[in-house]
Amino acid sequence: MDFREDDELELMTDEASMEMEEDGQLYEHFRMEVDKGQEPVRIDKYLAEHQPHSSRNRIQKAADAGFIHVNGSPVKSNYKVRAGDIVTLMLDRPHYDTTIEPEDIPLEVTYEDDDLMVINKPAGMVVHPGCGNFHGTLVNAIAWHLKDLATYDPNDPEVGLVHRIDKDTSGLLVVAKTPDAKTSLGKQFFNKTTHRSYNALVWGNFVEDEGRIEGNIGRDPKDRLRMEVFPPESEIGKPAVTHYKVMERYGYVTLVECILEKGRTHQIRAHMKHIGHPLFSDERYGGTEILRGERTASYKAYIQNCFKLCPRQVLHAKTLGFVHPTTGEQMDFTSEWPDDMAALIDKWRKYKCN
Repeated sequence: MDFREDDELELMTDEASMEMEEDGQLYEHFRMEVDKGQEPVRIDKYLAEHQPHSSRNRIQKAADAGFIHVNGSPVKSNYKVRAGDIVTLMLDRPHYDTTIEPEDIPLEVTYEDDDLMVINKPAGMVVHPGCGNFHGTLVNAIAWHLKDLATYDPNDPEVGLVHRIDKDTSGLLVVAKTPDAKTSLGKQFFNKTTHRSYNALVWGNFVEDEGRIEGNIGRDPKDRLRMEVFPPESEIGKPAVTHYKVMERYGYVTLVECILEKGRTHQIRAHMKHIGHPLFSDERYGGTEILRGERTASYKAYIQNCFKLCPRQVLHAKTLGFVHPTTGEQMDFTSEWPDDMAALIDKWRKYKCN
């Protein structure tokens, strides 16, 4: 196991840090012996150089949480390793076999050929196995769908999902069946030549018809399960830009289209909260509070009925476009709103007319 820069693993580490205090039992997940002849060097620097999928920041967080041990004792990130030291990663739960097994889970396949497939993911489905969600994920479903394809190994990082969306976000994702396809698609996402748009229902009305939100996305220091927006010049978090356009106004809420220059974890959710327009029904970002409108009993009941109709953030990956990795053809896909989102928007449209 390594210290990958992975959102699911970061959440697991944060949760483990809190739970570790309850029973104190730790389990070994990783072990290595420091090379002979190694000059004294900080352990975060040493591990970053010896773990190709790790970042120094990630390693420092693990050390601060008490998970990195040397010769049986926890150390901080400034500890200097020496030849012969035994370095271990200790967590509060036994090592879990993360091998992805095929599971017979229905998939809505929008398009498929020998190189790739486009999937319309339902809200509520976790994309990739992680802490607390080792089964029933989209990746398990894809493995089942492609189980008869001899060249597709769901545990090979050179194939599979090219990007992700949140568990409670619905919409389009592309899967690469071959290493060449994943390389090509990955470059397109990295170079921002893909075309993606999201539809979101947010609290409040906008003065303008369109706008641009710029702000780095990083972990909220007060809530590690949420992302926060930091000034671009702060060097905290990762740069992110969201462009939005008003689609329909309902008075107290607004339907908007969002286009990301480069997708970050919870980007639309964090950016919209940052400008005072949290996504409707988004509990983690304050969207389950009545943020606009009247204070009458009837209006409060109406909003509660809306929350019940769509009990998750109202966010849908509506369109996806890219160049086919083999044919060079431009491929563009559109997905309809899922039933819960469509019903909620219809309810707001009728409310607007009253």
